[in-house]
Amino acid sequence: MDIRFDGKRALVTGAGKGIGRDTAILLSKCGAEVFALSRTKADLDSLKAEVPKIKTICVDLADVEATTVAVNNCGDIDLLVNNAAVAILEPFLEVTKDIFDKLMNVNVWSIIQISQIVAKGMVERGLGGAIVNVSSQASLVGLTNHTVYCATKAAVDSLTKTMALELGPKNIRVNSVNPTVTNTAMGKVGWSKPEKADPMKRRIPLGRFAEVDEVVHVILFLLSGKSSMVSGTCLPIDGAMSSSGI
Repeated sequence: MDIRFDGKRALVTGAGKGIGRDTAILLSKCGAEVFALSRTKADLDSLKAEVPKIKTICVDLADVEATTVAVNNCGDIDLLVNNAAVAILEPFLEVTKDIFDKLMNVNVWSIIQISQIVAKGMVERGLGGAIVNVSSQASLVGLTNHTVYCATKAAVDSLTKTMALELGPKNIRVNSVNPTVTNTAMGKVGWSKPEKADPMKRRIPLGRFAEVDEVVHVILFLLSGKSSMVSGTCLPIDGAMSSSGI
């Protein structure tokens, strides 16, 4: 299936590593003009060195004012991938207000803030657009020590549905993807120990974690005209874990 984004301008948050980075690279390869946001300059520098035509912007999405300036400086955007997120794990009985606020600000509020700016531009131009929010299997199943992270991703799914409902009449489609553990560089480190990885894999009927391209290809499909009647969907990429009841 050939997917092209020639003439489209795309914005990807959390584009310095993992799913966001590979999404930005593939969007560029498929013809889009790509703006890549990350809070880590070294990651953006290496991305720029790998794909010079990608435009990189260093910004911490926890900084509301700086985020507004950064997104506005990107100009008109046709395709938005809200990928940036932070994960700080705490047992439920040890959850603090500080951690709750940090995760909610980046994982949920930044999606609202950035999507508002981008969607208002889409409405003004009258050409529609597509938004994909990167959620997680953590919105669909309980995970030990992931209390706040799970809550933020459940909020992302709910937000996705409401955005799709309200923006649909403006010809703006909004979907989320919900990956299981994905073999990014960070994922491989965090899930490298068999005593941690094996119990999780046993909960996944396909018996393995996701590869990065297995997530990125779904994101590009949802951004493309190939999915022109798909909106308001929260799509698990989890090898049927959320359906297994395990």
